[in-house]
Amino acid sequence: MKNFIIILFLLVTVLNSEGQFSKATLQASGLTCSMCSKAVKVALEKVDFVKSVSVNIKAQEYILNFNPSSNVEFDKLKDAVVDAGFSVASLKVEGVSQNLKVEKDSHEKIDGKIFHFLNGSGKQIQGAVTFKIVDKGFLSDKEFKKISTTSNMACVQTGKSSTCCEKAGVSGNTRIYHVVI
Repeated sequence: MKNFIIILFLLVTVLNSEGQFSKATLQASGLTCSMCSKAVKVALEKVDFVKSVSVNIKAQEYILNFNPSSNVEFDKLKDAVVDAGFSVASLKVEGVSQNLKVEKDSHEKIDGKIFHFLNGSGKQIQGAVTFKIVDKGFLSDKEFKKISTTSNMACVQTGKSSTCCEKAGVSGNTRIYHVVI
């Protein structure tokens, strides 16, 4: 019986980890010196699900590794950067998905989060996938304006996820991340 419980525990752990987000690459804007870079790094290290942060100063880029089996909340990463006095220029996240077919303007659930794919055209995702979050606050205003013209859906054009996706059966209070592959 004890062996059965151990095997069951390991199986559940493996299955849950398959839908996890493991890392992200974040670019910050407004950095002017190494002290600015350090302030953002320290702020990101304080986020509870972040395991480690490494910095590429030339690219103003932070490589974030997440704690296994943790609930990754992308808005907390953005808030940490903003609280440090800077803004997010880009956030690319890597996750694992099993047998997912992504269409333009489709809504998919990955690791308990809902993603609105602005592109995809029938792309089949199997295994590791990296995509860019394109919600307001996760990229420059200029880039957001450009991205917002790629969809006819009001949620993309306004940057407000609460009006998004009634067709997908998502309630108005559900957080939806808009992404491109």
